[in-house]
Amino acid sequence: MEATRHSIHESYAKLVDGSWWSQFRHGSNPWMARYVYGFMFLASNLLAWAVRDYGRSALTEIKRIKGCEGGTDCLGAEGVLRVSLGCFIFYFTMFLSTAGTSKLHEARESWHSGWWSAKIFMMIFFMVLSFFVPSAAVRIYGDIAHFGAGVFLLIQLVSIVSFITWLNDCVHSDQSEDRCHIYGMLLATSAYVVCILGVIFMYIWYAPQPSCLLNIFFITWTLVLLQLMTSVSLHPKVNAGFLTPGFMGLYLVFLCCEPPETKCIKKSEAATKGDWLSIITFVVAVVAMVIATFSTGIDSKCFQFKKEETEDEDEVPYGYGFFHLVFATGAMYFAMLLISWNTHHVAAKWTIDVGWTSTWVRIVNEWLAVCVYIWMVVAPVIWKHRQAQAST
Repeated sequence: MEATRHSIHESYAKLVDGSWWSQFRHGSNPWMARYVYGFMFLASNLLAWAVRDYGRSALTEIKRIKGCEGGTDCLGAEGVLRVSLGCFIFYFTMFLSTAGTSKLHEARESWHSGWWSAKIFMMIFFMVLSFFVPSAAVRIYGDIAHFGAGVFLLIQLVSIVSFITWLNDCVHSDQSEDRCHIYGMLLATSAYVVCILGVIFMYIWYAPQPSCLLNIFFITWTLVLLQLMTSVSLHPKVNAGFLTPGFMGLYLVFLCCEPPETKCIKKSEAATKGDWLSIITFVVAVVAMVIATFSTGIDSKCFQFKKEETEDEDEVPYGYGFFHLVFATGAMYFAMLLISWNTHHVAAKWTIDVGWTSTWVRIVNEWLAVCVYIWMVVAPVIWKHRQAQAST
């Protein structure tokens, strides 16, 4: 058994050192597999977008599918939900078949990292099957997808806060404090500068008139939340520094970058549907969502309550079950973005995550992010104080 493990570890080491093409061609490889899954997820996103924006050109063919009821139920929002359903079923099936995998020599590891022909066929099959599902069942899935997308946002939020906290710990660790102190200050300063510039930009672009009260409120409240996180972080008992609230501030500004009152957006009347700016925004949003799903999926360690100091050589590099679960909830999330969290929403071409419902989802996510961050920096102080009281 030990010889087998050693042989497997050596073969994986050779794969990692090789080119990406050799990694893809030679056997099962968990490092390359995650990129293939990410590409399949991106293809699903693009398919959902194509069904929403250009599905009517395929109406003649869609009418032949009984589940589509004349074609209208496989277009627009419901067409997006059908593609999302097929994607969700695929990744949830992968979650069920790989959850609990811990060693590189397990059969489930080979299934996760190989068998691409079978898995591509599976995904295509589930995509096609979703267009034969009755319309009522798709609507039920749409309701469930609201919850699943919320779970994805929560997982992503914890992953972001965990990464920022890890980065801060690395910068201020005893081993690298002298070497990284200047870089940490530069990163923190840059983050605060970008945050302030972002807030100023939003005031100029989204609140050009005093009558834009709601936009002004959300922008101002974002600035207040940034100040609150900074104050908590610099409290003597917390002493988390400037880096963590600065990076969290970037996340808050990102969430607030499209306030709800679109009539107040400067020069919005000059914008036309499908113009180059809308196309660039759409493409960036889709790519950012895929990258966020990918990076969150490989960050299963931030949800482990027990941290292991050392890892065995034959340990899997990331949690396979968690990876696929994130992509499954991500399938629900991209559906909500494309239909703006409203199953009856009729979206314009090249738009994503627009409307009042989408706005409130972002705002609530912004407020929740502040609560999670404050809790993660304050909780260790509270637990330490309670332990000190218990010991006395």
